[in-house]
Amino acid sequence: MEKRRFGAPASVADWGVAAGVAALALGDGWSGAHPGAGPGPLGYALLAAGGLALAARRRVPVVVLVVTGLCAAGQLAAGADVLSVAYLVAVYAAVRAGRRVLAAVASAALLVALQLTALVFRDGPLAEVSAEARGTLEIAWLIAAFAAGEAVRQAERRAEEAERTREETARRRADEERLHIARELHDSLTHQISVIKVQSEVAVHVARRRGEQVPEALLAIQEAGREASRELRATLEALRDDDAAPPRGLADVPELVERAGRAGLEATLTVGGRRQDVPAAVGRTAYRIVQESLTNVVRHAAATTASVRIDYRPGALALRIDDDGRATPEAAPVPGVGLLGMRERVTALGGVLRAEPRGGGGFTVRAELPVERVS
Repeated sequence: MEKRRFGAPASVADWGVAAGVAALALGDGWSGAHPGAGPGPLGYALLAAGGLALAARRRVPVVVLVVTGLCAAGQLAAGADVLSVAYLVAVYAAVRAGRRVLAAVASAALLVALQLTALVFRDGPLAEVSAEARGTLEIAWLIAAFAAGEAVRQAERRAEEAERTREETARRRADEERLHIARELHDSLTHQISVIKVQSEVAVHVARRRGEQVPEALLAIQEAGREASRELRATLEALRDDDAAPPRGLADVPELVERAGRAGLEATLTVGGRRQDVPAAVGRTAYRIVQESLTNVVRHAAATTASVRIDYRPGALALRIDDDGRATPEAAPVPGVGLLGMRERVTALGGVLRAEPRGGGGFTVRAELPVERVS
């Protein structure tokens, strides 16, 4: 339920305002210009109805504007020529909700309707009749209600914009900090863990070739290195990926190629080798490489065609993305953040990445990602 500043439900506050305006209108009508006869039962009913209608001004401000306007005209016809506070509050609510033009048109129409109502239902000189109509809806108060509603609307919009800006800034800083942590982990741990893993595997391999018994400690180091490498990869992927985005993999690559085709690029996808399941980290990295490569082609390469090839090899997944853009060996593009990010992902998995201009023109991105077999 919506809360107001002091914790009270908005509906309770709305009904309180509506009851207060209705009581004010009834009191004004009781002590108005005709204390002897009074506005009559119909006039009092319209005064109360106009005030109580304000309880719905947040949900249906336009309907409340129309209802209070009709009540203002009706109460004048019934003999209650008092200031229509309910309509002024309705104008404020409508303008605050962004219905400025409608509120201005409705107010102009009501001013004309009040003049006509006074001429039809009141006797006396024209000046007095017009004065009664103006008294029912003072133009100055109407303008004040319009201005107040617009001022509050602008203030609320600025507050919402400021809040959205703060949230975006906080999210951007969190993303930057997450990437910074990922780079620090990559720079400080990946190389050392990779060295431990490679050295232990080489030692185990040499011992087995010599027919020697592999020490249990060496096997434990080998297994610990593999496990640490897997954990580090998963941690780096979690730090780099956006938590709000669903995980992507090889199954989503055709969508990337199709999207590039909709952007005006003649893109093709070729899959070679025997399809096999790959670790989730490898699938995500392959997706990111294809995504970044095609994005660069569409935005910067001025290319007309691009080809994506995925090869399933024993123990590895190979990727190749080529385009016929304007890149040449003499004018190689400066590596950007996207290329650096691809290289970090591939290196974290123990793979190899090459990104360079082709001899005949265009650019090529080639990556080989190791796929560990589960024994």
